[in-house]
Amino acid sequence: MKFGGLLALEDFNLSLPPGAIYGLIGPNGAGKTTVFNLVSGFVTPNEGVIIFMGRELTGLPPHTRTCLGLSRTFQNIRLFEHLRVLDNVLVGFHCHRRSAWWEAILRLPRFRREERLQWRKAWELLEEVGLKDFAEEKAGQLPYGHQRRLEVARALATEPRLLLLDEPAAGLNPQETLELLNFLRDIRDRHDLTLLVIEHNLKLVMNLCQHLTVLDHGLTIAAGPPEEIQKHPAVIKAYLGNPDNAPSTGAGPPLI
Repeated sequence: MKFGGLLALEDFNLSLPPGAIYGLIGPNGAGKTTVFNLVSGFVTPNEGVIIFMGRELTGLPPHTRTCLGLSRTFQNIRLFEHLRVLDNVLVGFHCHRRSAWWEAILRLPRFRREERLQWRKAWELLEEVGLKDFAEEKAGQLPYGHQRRLEVARALATEPRLLLLDEPAAGLNPQETLELLNFLRDIRDRHDLTLLVIEHNLKLVMNLCQHLTVLDHGLTIAAGPPEEIQKHPAVIKAYLGNPDNAPSTGAGPPLI
């Protein structure tokens, strides 16, 4: 992926097994969010293909990818701040609505059935993420950690098979981060999800993810299980910026 003369990503390959929790890490500007934008359809790669459940996604717009089972959250939270918490979740069901706009205006039986079902599911999701008591509040008035959970609930409303989480622990305190760790494992199991996580909190990804891919300046410098990655010389050098901490042979000091 190139942006003008800047090569943001080169020779990137990643295969996600169903049900896995994979992490994508690296210093600022390494190309992590570019990967998410490519997979979710916000940008189109200059070269290469993206295959999701056997179907090529390259060239498909984001809303079509969402309907196919691919959803994401954002590094900077993007909620409908002036809508209620409940309405933010209901928005996520839009891609699965079958009734036409005119059926909504006339409030025909099929529309009313869908509406009842989606309201019930929305309340269930809010209860699952611990926000049921905040359903009538404006989304923008929620504490930061609650807004993070609401964004996940909205993504879950699209009924994804693959959920991309862009820095879900950003801005959370240590207790909230611990709760997030258990929360993400729980939603993976409850919803039969595959998770791909971008995160700067190395302690979180080392404990959460089964496999990590490390980017630096658009290149993959390491890939493997967390216990290998945290001692990988190239990874230590990329994070610490000191060649003395990244010997060319042998294992360097762990990152955490």
